[in-house]
Amino acid sequence: MKTSETLFAQAKKLIPGGVNSPVRSGSSVGVTPRFISHASGSMIYDADGRDYIDYVLSWGPMILGHAHPAVVEAIRAAAGKGTSYGAPTELETRMAAMICEAFPSVEMVRFVSSGTEATMSALRLARGYTGRDKIVKFTGCYHGHGDSLLVKAGSGLVTLGIPGSPGIPRALAELTISLPYNDQEAVRGTLDRWGDEISCLIVEPVAGNMGVVPPEPGFLQFLRKITREKGIVLIFDEVITGFRFTYGGCQNLFGIEPDLTCLGKIIGGGLPVGAFGGRREIMECLAPLGPVYQAGTLSGNPLAMSAGIATLEILKGSADQYKKIDADTASFCGALRGRLAEAGIAGRINRAGSMFTLFFTDREVIDYETAILSNTAAYAGFYREMLALGIYLAPSQFEAAFVSFAHTSEDLGKTLEACDKALKRL
Repeated sequence: MKTSETLFAQAKKLIPGGVNSPVRSGSSVGVTPRFISHASGSMIYDADGRDYIDYVLSWGPMILGHAHPAVVEAIRAAAGKGTSYGAPTELETRMAAMICEAFPSVEMVRFVSSGTEATMSALRLARGYTGRDKIVKFTGCYHGHGDSLLVKAGSGLVTLGIPGSPGIPRALAELTISLPYNDQEAVRGTLDRWGDEISCLIVEPVAGNMGVVPPEPGFLQFLRKITREKGIVLIFDEVITGFRFTYGGCQNLFGIEPDLTCLGKIIGGGLPVGAFGGRREIMECLAPLGPVYQAGTLSGNPLAMSAGIATLEILKGSADQYKKIDADTASFCGALRGRLAEAGIAGRINRAGSMFTLFFTDREVIDYETAILSNTAAYAGFYREMLALGIYLAPSQFEAAFVSFAHTSEDLGKTLEACDKALKRL
């Protein structure tokens, strides 16, 4: 039987770093990545025959758990009819109607194949609509690997210690303004100075790529107000948060309507997908109606649409289940805080709904600058101990953990027992 060690050695000969997304490498936590053979419900299984309670959930999409029967059957049925057509299907219109119904701010939507593609396209659309070139983002927020968005991004760049990325033209980087998350004064000063040159402001309404960092009270409302005053397109990146906390978006919970919204992950039921949508006036600037060009061979792929529709149909009737995983995650995080105190270990737990991050720091984490004060060596040790105890976490201090509908009270109890042991060994 091939093991993760042997599979990783083979992969490194053919794939840069042996992985197809950098944070998967496990280098920051000192482990060989586990090569996965299959998954079911809350569990994931590696090539060595080990099983783990999974809190990565493919980095968020698997809110129903792995291999949900209804989603698997939808994919199987769609595949039997053909895997790609490069032509319109009724599935795309059905999925678009579901998203527009769930997001009051979205009047029209276009599907793409990834979250990165969604944010890249939304930025181009905002620039085309406004005739302005500059964009504003927030330090530590990761919006995919588009050139304009890798300036002071989070997630893998923070994990690997990469401040940006070679290959991004200086002239393009100079059009990106990166501000501290949760800092209203920094936003006000920048927009007062550069407002008539700024096309859009993009933000994760709940940051998930420097670890979970919720918005401070009034921050998102302030962003809506000032961007409207300055004629700047407000873009909510809900690739992670879309359908994570409720049926619809984080924006629904905060009562804010952005001009554009980017989606991904959950809306594909685990298959590659992305989408961006918003006000009709802006969306009609896209070709073939308008001059802003965007295209994709596999956009609206019938397998992804089928998996997404099946997922959303279940989520639409799951208000009680959403409340349950919110309460379960809150209870789990509360108990984990107690374990940290008992062990005498400095730690902070940030939670939003069913996603959370344990930061090894004695400071409150409210932005990128406070997040990076975390003890990454302590996290690496904790990660290794938890992995050995059968708990699968993200191999980075600066990522979110996710709870799914499939996680049971027994799963969470076992995870707390593992935390007790892991914390005592640090």
